[in-house]
Amino acid sequence: MLTKNLRALAIAGALASLVAGAARAEETAICYNCPPEWADWAAQIKAIKDATGITVPFDNKNSGQAIAAVIAEKANPVADVLYLGGQVGIQAKDQGLTQPYKPTGFDAIPADLKDPDGYWFTIHSGTLGLMVNKDALGGKPMPKSWKDLLKPEYKGMVGYLDPTSAAVGFVGATAVNEALGGNYKDYSPAIQFFKELAKNDPIVPKQTAYARVLSGEIPILFDYDFDAYRAKYKDKAPIEFVIPAEGSVTFPYVMALVAHDPHEANAKKVLDFVLSEKGQQIWAGAYLRPVMASALTPDLAAKFLPASDYARAKPLDLAALATAQKAFIERYQAEVH
Repeated sequence: MLTKNLRALAIAGALASLVAGAARAEETAICYNCPPEWADWAAQIKAIKDATGITVPFDNKNSGQAIAAVIAEKANPVADVLYLGGQVGIQAKDQGLTQPYKPTGFDAIPADLKDPDGYWFTIHSGTLGLMVNKDALGGKPMPKSWKDLLKPEYKGMVGYLDPTSAAVGFVGATAVNEALGGNYKDYSPAIQFFKELAKNDPIVPKQTAYARVLSGEIPILFDYDFDAYRAKYKDKAPIEFVIPAEGSVTFPYVMALVAHDPHEANAKKVLDFVLSEKGQQIWAGAYLRPVMASALTPDLAAKFLPASDYARAKPLDLAALATAQKAFIERYQAEVH
């Protein structure tokens, strides 16, 4: 009898462990385009786990790859939330890939930085410029403008993410275009710039290239201020950030809830957290401009370039950017790529 009871208890214990394990396994939310090396998603994901118990696996897609994956999986969704460049949030809504959700704090987001129904909303923003590894320049002067990059002395030293796929790549192209006299309906200045830059053997990765700049493999990269400041202040690398003399742009990054996502309750908790005071402080600690401006403390703000430099960067019109992207990609692929 004792043996039977012990066996029954053992079976019951094993079943309980399986059930508990299954429950723990379900405490997951899948985010597409949450790379640990970008915007310090590693710290944000750890904080999400600590605060909610929800695991968000790292994901190294870029915005374009994330959208392509959600489209491919539309009949059987895998992702729960998306992290995207601003205009891609608009495109995702237009394609029926997201569903409305207004996280805690949604009402405090400026109207031009969110969809009114919650199909996407900004969590932070950055200013596009040049992330430069001073030591990797080999004694060459710091570039100060977009046109400096066309000089033969920087041959093989300039990198930019693929503008046909990565949000930062397209924002970089738009920054160049606006600075050199173009507009949302005419990307000719940017196309001409990239055609000339092609003669200088640029490096064009598809995913975030943060580590490649720190190592010196890419001495000069089109990138955001937050990556440069993180490299300089956190990783103690010989990195400087340059807002080109001709001007640049500021750009918001957004999140959205995937339509028919498999872990909706967990996904909503993740979205609530990234807009929470703690979540916004983590973005600020990674030198991003949190959408809740109060999270950027004076001591952190003091590490940014002076306001006079930031005056050369202007905000983008996300709706116009979303409309312009397809035509730019077609021209880039035909004339540059």
